[in-house]
Amino acid sequence: MYELDVAVTRAINGLAGHSAAIDYLMVWVSGIGVPVMVMAVALQWWRGSHRTHIRHVLVAAGFSFLLGLGLNQLILLFIHRARPYDNGVTDLLIERSADFSFPSDHATATFAIAAAFLLHGARRAGFAFLAAACLVTFSRIYTGTHYAGDVFGGALTGVIAALIVLAIYREGTKADLLITRIF
Repeated sequence: MYELDVAVTRAINGLAGHSAAIDYLMVWVSGIGVPVMVMAVALQWWRGSHRTHIRHVLVAAGFSFLLGLGLNQLILLFIHRARPYDNGVTDLLIERSADFSFPSDHATATFAIAAAFLLHGARRAGFAFLAAACLVTFSRIYTGTHYAGDVFGGALTGVIAALIVLAIYREGTKADLLITRIF
């Protein structure tokens, strides 16, 4: 399995270095992708005629995001996977990271948001966020900072977090109505 992970990682990272424009784009996406997605979620708070439902989805996305990153911290207590550039697997296009490689926080964060939107019925926005999540996670492999398995594991953690939130945080409950009526 490790050999497949390395092969996929090398294939994607091997695309780097052939086009300065694409390299720049991937570095930019890797650095700004998560903050842009979070901002896109936050800006929807005042959107549209179905404001209560949209706000429920936004809160669910926020909870999924936070739960996913919290789960990653628990995983990191037990799994200490070195970065691919530390093992000579990839050529790094961005600054070195001080933490371990598995799971990818970028993948967890972006897939938690996308999954929350999709699971709570906001399909159009959910698919847009899913496309953005795929681009962000691809950029993490392209820039050499993660193995393909790291982003797959992070994406899975994000989806699991969104499923947990779906099971616990229900639309129309007293807590939901209190939270979604803010502002």
